[in-house]
Amino acid sequence: MSLTYDFYVQRAQAAESAASDATLTNVRDRELRSATAWRQMADRQLMIEAERVKADAIRAERREAERDAAETAQRLREDWNS
Repeated sequence: MSLTYDFYVQRAQAAESAASDATLTNVRDRELRSATAWRQMADRQLMIEAERVKADAIRAERREAERDAAETAQRLREDWNS
């Protein structure tokens, strides 16, 4: 997990705690909305990290395929020239 995800979760927990401690309805509602927003940001961060891992894997596969193609092309040129 990233530092950003942990930060978002901590902020959500702090807002939830503030909401439970609030005596005024409008303050409680505000803190609950804030907690919801922080949780949504944390969820988005998880999705971003998962997509980044997928994209890195795809890029690695593509680089390997390009490297294999270049090696094959080099062998064919060497065979052609010999």
